[in-house]
Amino acid sequence: MTKKEYIQANKDWLAAKAAEEGVKPLAKGICYKVLAAGPENGKHPNPRSIVTVHYTGRTIDGRQFDTSRGGTPAAFRLSDLIEGWIVAIQHMSVGDKWEIYIPAEMGYGKFAQPGIPGGSTLVFEIELLGIA
Repeated sequence: MTKKEYIQANKDWLAAKAAEEGVKPLAKGICYKVLAAGPENGKHPNPRSIVTVHYTGRTIDGRQFDTSRGGTPAAFRLSDLIEGWIVAIQHMSVGDKWEIYIPAEMGYGKFAQPGIPGGSTLVFEIELLGIA
């Protein structure tokens, strides 16, 4: 598969995923599915918040490229992360567990990362454990 075909396959996958039942849209082409919901009136982080999460990242073919599961939860300043995380996590509250679908432009774009070809749609399962 050429790079151009790979990029198109990722866009097609995301369009099909966005049309699935239970998948909801966010800004900038990002979509998500709620796997578990925290309290209705939970606090939401802002870009300056430090969030504590458990997460697993995969490409659309199911290949895992990163995870915090099986170890200590990860803590990040939200503004330091890829744009897809910044947009999505601001909509989450503590206790939420979502599967988030991030178009390449909101992830790493055309740049490859270890285990992630350039142009990849990213699939993250994120559980928001805390906000500081």
